Amino acid sequence: MNTQGKVFKYPDNVDTDVIIPARYLNTPDAKELALHCMEDIDESFVNKVKAGDVIVAGWNFGCGSSREHAPLVIKTCGTGCVIAKSFARIFYRNAINIGLPILECEEAAEEIKADEQVHVDFDTGMIRNITTGKTYKAQPFPDFIQNIIKAGGLLKALKEGEADD
Repeated sequence: MNTQGKVFKYPDNVDTDVIIPARYLNTPDAKELALHCMEDIDESFVNKVKAGDVIVAGWNFGCGSSREHAPLVIKTCGTGCVIAKSFARIFYRNAINIGLPILECEEAAEEIKADEQVHVDFDTGMIRNITTGKTYKAQPFPDFIQNIIKAGGLLKALKEGEADD
């Protein structure tokens, strides 16, 4: 499984209230919620993001509340992957549960710049900055977690019988 796209770069401690502001949580419609993804930190994100694009961030991405809507809106926008120096643990688990690919790679998160093009291979953990030619190695998920992400989330994987491989 791979993704390739333009980088949207964010700082340390991007919290779930920034990813999806609480004022919009009165709808259960993921597509409607996704229209407000990242708007408090980057008003243009939802108008510029394309399928496969990559969010690159610093430490503690997804901190704050345990809001499962945060990874859901990122995925619903078409974002192919989030690469960060680290993730808040509840965001990390919620991302896997809904099938949003995430990778921790301090060096990549530090060096990759906004608007550069990157290619991510989830099977190997290789991140290639197409713009600069530099490659980075993140720890790939074990097969059972890759199966959850490929299925589109934990519940879908359980229905398909793939989460227990």
